[in-house]
Amino acid sequence: MTDERPESVHVLIVEDDAAGAQVLISHFQRLGIGYTSLYDSRKTVEVALGLRNLRIIFVDLEMPGADGYEVLNAIQSERRLARVPVVAYTAHLSQMANARTLGFHSFIGKPIRAKDFPAQIENILNDLPVWSVR
Repeated sequence: MTDERPESVHVLIVEDDAAGAQVLISHFQRLGIGYTSLYDSRKTVEVALGLRNLRIIFVDLEMPGADGYEVLNAIQSERRLARVPVVAYTAHLSQMANARTLGFHSFIGKPIRAKDFPAQIENILNDLPVWSVR
């Protein structure tokens, strides 16, 4: 787990691939957003509950231990996380409809479009869902 904490806005990244996490980390660093990167999806709720100013949770859909849908279910079962938008972050673009149906707030496909990402984050922080495959 890696952590950097400018505390006005904090994001949790649940991603088993270090390169995939690093892409998000570099974008959040440029935006001045604090982040925690978690590689063990089974610890998502425990870690999320310990973070101050948690405003978004990014979840890869395909991970060992607990996949993104299991992680979403665990987050949704914890009432203290009910207001935190959960974003599916995946290369499996065909999963967008399923992600929407199962309750993800937003969906951002890999690779991220750097020019669109700041506006997407702003929308999510304002509780406006983002459904983007590129």
